[in-house]
Amino acid sequence: MPRFQLSPLNRRRFARFRANRRGWWSLHVFMVLFVLSLGAEFIANDKPLLLSHQDELYFPVFKRYAETEFGGEFPIEADYRSPYVRELIEDAGGWMLWPPIPYHYDTINYDLQVPAPAPPSADNWLGTDDQARDVMSRVIYGFRISVLFALTLTILSSIIGVIAGAVQGFYGGRIDLFGQRFIEVWSGLPVLYLLIILASFVQPNFWWLLGIMLLFSWMALVDVVRAEFLRGRNLEYVRAARALGAGNGTIMFRHILPNAMVATLTFFPFILTGGVITLTSLDFLGFGLPPGSPSLGELIAQGKANLQAPWLGLTAFVVLSVMLSLLVFIGEALRDAFDPRK
Repeated sequence: MPRFQLSPLNRRRFARFRANRRGWWSLHVFMVLFVLSLGAEFIANDKPLLLSHQDELYFPVFKRYAETEFGGEFPIEADYRSPYVRELIEDAGGWMLWPPIPYHYDTINYDLQVPAPAPPSADNWLGTDDQARDVMSRVIYGFRISVLFALTLTILSSIIGVIAGAVQGFYGGRIDLFGQRFIEVWSGLPVLYLLIILASFVQPNFWWLLGIMLLFSWMALVDVVRAEFLRGRNLEYVRAARALGAGNGTIMFRHILPNAMVATLTFFPFILTGGVITLTSLDFLGFGLPPGSPSLGELIAQGKANLQAPWLGLTAFVVLSVMLSLLVFIGEALRDAFDPRK
């Protein structure tokens, strides 16, 4: 079976990226944090990972079980933190294996010794917010939502931006002229005011925000791709492909686009950073995810409203700073690796 091998040019790029120790280790740290956040349900949850009752095993993380499954009276989902349900399981000789953080992002801790927001303790490692919800759990889930939102927005907006820039740069003429004028007008629209107006009519959610931001974020790569296509459409290999009868689509996406993507790849981490900042800002202003959703922006807003609880603002600030710093370091390493001057 043939093995995949990088070209000599790409091997040199990879070597340059790896030589940038700050970017190389930032990529490793970011990927570890992101992978861990994808399994947030196994790290922070108010349901046991594994439960034994009457010699049978249950997996509450994957499936909902009614209270009657364990000898209870009500056919509703079992509350495993309830002393009543715990007693039912223990009386039957059962046991429960809990995740490291026994709180979901929306679990309210009714056993606090002080009024919420409570300071960090052995029970709540980073304290609680003003609604007695565990901050550590909300940070883990909020990190996942922020990265997934920014990653999805980056991928979709990059696809639209690359196609728009390729069409403008390849065909030029009136298509390029009208395309540039449209982008100038469209980019001048006040995005924040539009979001505020729309938020008064509908309740924003993940996909609603993604669709609205996608209408404006696709313009980030258009100029870069357009410039590469304007330069590459008159090169010798493009003329040779056209002389051999290759169609416009083949020339655009098989011959010119791979070379144009070299310049655009370096922008991806910075676009990802912009997506994280956008979602955090909207949540801070109250025009982002629905109330109760785990969000770094909402945590910053709580820190602003509860100055007597500095752990709220500091936690969100540190997590956001680390996340954005890692992405910036990765972007700088990619930029150096793909720099044609090197």
